[in-house]
Amino acid sequence: MTARELDAAGVRDPALRAAYAECRRLNARHGRTYFLATRLLPLDRRSAVHALYGFARRADDIVDETAATTPRERAAALDALEAEWHGALRGEPAADPAVAAAAHARGRLGIPARHFDDFLGSMRSDLFVREYATYDDLRGYMHGSAAVIGLQMVPVLGTVVPREQAEPYAAALGVAFQLTNFLRDVGEDLDRGRVYLPADLLAASGVDRDLLRWSRLTGHRDPRVTDALRAAADLTQDVYREAEPGIDLLDPASAPCVRAAFVLYREILAVIEEEGYAVLHRRAVVGRRRRAALALPVLARALAARGARRGRRAAPEGGPGGGPAEKALGRSGGPGRSEGTRRDAR
Repeated sequence: MTARELDAAGVRDPALRAAYAECRRLNARHGRTYFLATRLLPLDRRSAVHALYGFARRADDIVDETAATTPRERAAALDALEAEWHGALRGEPAADPAVAAAAHARGRLGIPARHFDDFLGSMRSDLFVREYATYDDLRGYMHGSAAVIGLQMVPVLGTVVPREQAEPYAAALGVAFQLTNFLRDVGEDLDRGRVYLPADLLAASGVDRDLLRWSRLTGHRDPRVTDALRAAADLTQDVYREAEPGIDLLDPASAPCVRAAFVLYREILAVIEEEGYAVLHRRAVVGRRRRAALALPVLARALAARGARRGRRAAPEGGPGGGPAEKALGRSGGPGRSEGTRRDAR
């Protein structure tokens, strides 16, 4: 499938094809929900999504590598990635395949370079900022870490309206995905010394970092924590509602991909609620069967849109029972850390 995607995108250079293939492997291994959703895109658009994911993943891994490195060492590694990125934008060869593929995709699709600069700026803040006092403060961080990811995707997906009309919704969807990650991963982020849920939201329920840490370490529940986490989920649902109208502004060939990501990722909130907001103690996972039940109707719409695009009705790739959703679901239903980073909303 990688070769077909690259052929459809017009990527011919062997080194670039290898770079894109590596990004696809990263997305398949770590971005389970996004990889599944990407397989609902037309062939010619998938490789760019993999490239953007790969670059974001590289930066994310640098700032999250807290076990064996100091903040200064991680900052140096991020500096090196940023220097290589800017060199690639000037046409210099990039050793990192994620940099090479993302720079090529950016140029091919005309994605504004400022979105990548804003992203790297937020990644840098993760090296030293451990908490956010207010939601407004957090939104400043999320502009670079999540909203610009949605903005990067707009040229890939295409729109039925002028691009600027769709961009606010795309930015909001990136924020909604990241807020979902913050809630799902609050315990794991706390282990890294970070609290992304705004301090004023927590304080409204009588919660602070110490209470979160106590609950995480002891395994005991506290109703104040539950109230705060419920408030965070309500806030996230508001952002999903803000973002949803933008799906209808996308190219019909791309909209099912975004709808799938929207439905699957929002379902994490439903699981969190069903499990009593126990995210400090276990990771909320949307099970395989549940994912299939949610994804397969979207797959049908994707195939209909693809058929309309080609002028004929398309069949699932791989024959009966072997279409993109079934294949991806077969690999992506179980738990794990693969989407555990707060910036995997891309």
